[in-house]
Amino acid sequence: MSFTYVIEHMEEDETTPNSLPPWVELEYAHMIKLAGNNGRVEFTHLSQSSCSSLDAWLSSLNESIALYQVHTQSVLELLGRKNIPITRVCLLDPKAKTVLAPEDCKMFDYFLFGGILGDDPPRDRTSELRQLGFPSRHLGPVQMTTDTALGVTKRVVDDKVRLDAIPYIDFPTITFNAKESVEMPFRYIADDRKEPILPPGMRELLHEDLNKSFDF
Repeated sequence: MSFTYVIEHMEEDETTPNSLPPWVELEYAHMIKLAGNNGRVEFTHLSQSSCSSLDAWLSSLNESIALYQVHTQSVLELLGRKNIPITRVCLLDPKAKTVLAPEDCKMFDYFLFGGILGDDPPRDRTSELRQLGFPSRHLGPVQMTTDTALGVTKRVVDDKVRLDAIPYIDFPTITFNAKESVEMPFRYIADDRKEPILPPGMRELLHEDLNKSFDF
């Protein structure tokens, strides 16, 4: 089966030529990898400037990725254009009462995520989408980055792995050298070495940002 993952963009544009900060580009690029070759990712509610820069960035990737499109339309406008009823769309919501399960693959074709990299503390950006009446599921009690949430959702509904069978690492410390490290306040999928699966390039970006914080 193939599923569509919708990212309703909720970040303000930056006053830079790319409009999107580098960490957003890395997260979004990671999403189209995590969705798998059979998946599809729709990025919605972007400004025209962000659409152009994101499309240029994603199209430059020479990797095996899911199909994707970028839109200035909101998710509701996209669903209306495609005649998709909201009953077939699952909102991934930390406040949902029901956990996502492999059986949900029969109920939903689209999986909707709000925001981008999670805030610490959480700002509940999903509340804007919650008000629209989508059926919802949650991914457990610990906040994830949005790309991790997409990867977990794909494993559950597409790979049929139960949520509690996925290996995680919570609040990992990313170590750069003997004197420099940073703790990430989120849950990640763990790889075979029990290291967090980060977007390619994110470790380097974190180190760069850490060094900038010490520049006076």
